[in-house]
Amino acid sequence: MDMELEMLDTLSLSEITITESRRKEIIQSQRLDGAQLQSLNSQSVADALRYFSGIQVKDFGGIGGIKTINIRSMGSQHVGVFYDGLQLGNAQNGQIDLGRYSLDNIEEINLYNGQKSNIFQSAKDFGSSGTIYIRTRRPRWSGDEKFHFMGQVKTGSFGLINPEIVWEQRLSNRISLSASASYTNADGEYDFHYRRLNLDGTVAYDTIATRQNSDIEAFRSEVSVFGYLDKGQWCGKVYYYDSERGIPGAIVNNVFKNGERQWDKNLFAQGSFEYSFSQKYQMKGSAKWAWDYMRFLRDDPKELYIDNSYYQQEAYMSVANIYRVASWCDLSASADAQWNTMNSNMRNFMHPSRWSQFVSVATAMHYEGLSGQASLLGTFVQDKAGNDRVGRSMTYRNEFTPAFFLSWQPLEVSDWHINGFIKKAFRMPTFNDLYYTEIGNKDLLPEYTWQYSIGSRYQKNLNNAVFRSVAVNGDAYYNKVTNKIVAYPSGQQFRWTMLNLGLVEILGVEANAESAMKFGPIDGALRLNYTYQNARDFTDVRDSYYGDQIPYIPLHSGSVAGRLSWKGVDLNYSFIYTGERYNAQENIPQNYEQPWYTHDASLVWSFPWDKVNCRVALEVNNIFDQDYEVILNYPMPGRNYKLTLKVNL
Repeated sequence: MDMELEMLDTLSLSEITITESRRKEIIQSQRLDGAQLQSLNSQSVADALRYFSGIQVKDFGGIGGIKTINIRSMGSQHVGVFYDGLQLGNAQNGQIDLGRYSLDNIEEINLYNGQKSNIFQSAKDFGSSGTIYIRTRRPRWSGDEKFHFMGQVKTGSFGLINPEIVWEQRLSNRISLSASASYTNADGEYDFHYRRLNLDGTVAYDTIATRQNSDIEAFRSEVSVFGYLDKGQWCGKVYYYDSERGIPGAIVNNVFKNGERQWDKNLFAQGSFEYSFSQKYQMKGSAKWAWDYMRFLRDDPKELYIDNSYYQQEAYMSVANIYRVASWCDLSASADAQWNTMNSNMRNFMHPSRWSQFVSVATAMHYEGLSGQASLLGTFVQDKAGNDRVGRSMTYRNEFTPAFFLSWQPLEVSDWHINGFIKKAFRMPTFNDLYYTEIGNKDLLPEYTWQYSIGSRYQKNLNNAVFRSVAVNGDAYYNKVTNKIVAYPSGQQFRWTMLNLGLVEILGVEANAESAMKFGPIDGALRLNYTYQNARDFTDVRDSYYGDQIPYIPLHSGSVAGRLSWKGVDLNYSFIYTGERYNAQENIPQNYEQPWYTHDASLVWSFPWDKVNCRVALEVNNIFDQDYEVILNYPMPGRNYKLTLKVNL
């Protein structure tokens, strides 16, 4: 694809001309935006990501259940999640709970395998094996508009009450403000069918029970300011999240209620600045500060009492530069610095801190129908940890990771592209891996991944009376993960430690297709996704599970999402399928998990009332009331409903 800088999207705002520079991607992302996001029966970002190929979502059930994602079977710690351009962090365990990010304020979600094929980015953007980019809605003005207001309320099953407001204010021709807030409260209770068999096939348990201790109360707010310059733009954001939730726990041995609870507070402030000094040189700077608090309480007389609190801080700065050498070649260089620290009230806690520096250089070239990109990322990490019992110590880690991307358009007039990439990446052990009391191992090495991918994409606008556009994409890939970090028995009862033991090899195929259609006065859209993943554990030939499929990775999975629109009425339907898999390392009948699938539908009516645009939506999820579990012993809800009322000014 064309890697040249193109001056696109000119927007006139009262005598001010704003230009945004865009660079076409070598390998396009999977994307959900606009009407696609609104048509999905999804409460959170994690729910929407289920409609991408190559994704596995770990869902522990309930509206407040923790949800994490895994791209191409490499592990959730290898996924970088970026929120309005800056990465969300969790140095404690490396996992981002995407269940806490509501879709109602999201404008676009992009999934990239490898990395975003745009070299004008921060050095950290080059570091993950796969990335999710979440972009919140931004004000767009027409004529002499001064403000926008959106208010909505959702209610439905699980005792859900979820109001939200969004206010957008035009402060001047150059500056706009956006503020939003939402509140979620739900008891999380739902009936489920619990059935377990003994090893001889006889029934051990078979009953209907109610999910307990899965309630949630959460508040989210954010304020953003967007500004435009004659040759650039800037933005700033403050985000706050506060929640208390029950942790329902696993249903084991006919025990249906657990006494664990979790409190989370998350505050961050971030900003970015982009400026074009000339037609050849652009610079982008960004900075972020984040504070996280998490309290975990286990107050159950049947188990060990735990009341632990964790505090994290993060500071981050980045400067990215790009220079156009010629019409067919760009060069970029970026430098980032990041500081993380963590404290806890745990006994003998190691109080770790981490300094990280990232330096990247990259080039992008284009000649006729051939486009290429090469990058090299240097990562330099210094960890410091200790306490009064063991003293303080320093460890150092330096890594260099290259990546190569290529795209070929066989004919200039063709809508067909062939692309591929090779990339090395790694992830540092988390603070829990290294320093968790009596479990962590400070000598752990990073996990490494090598990724190889080749694919093809065809996209075309059609003049057909029914089919208006079509896009088809297919990829085949091979991933190798070494030094896999696993928990391993250390020889004493109930004592575990973290070790580098694992070797996982992954062969996969992804395919997706999209089409826009028109049937007379009815507009339609259809999206199909399919994933095949053969992810095998080759750690030790002496293991009984050597060569077995790794836990919770299905061989086959897929989804269908469709929409029909007529005179302000939308009918949406979606189907998600996850094939058979195993819940433990050994692929034996006792660990077998049956396939699961859900059908969801919604009916939406949008209409004007005086000067107000109104929207009413009724959703039905799991239409056929299927019993299923994403994670063993964490039953998911059956048929459930949601009603949404929304107004826009």
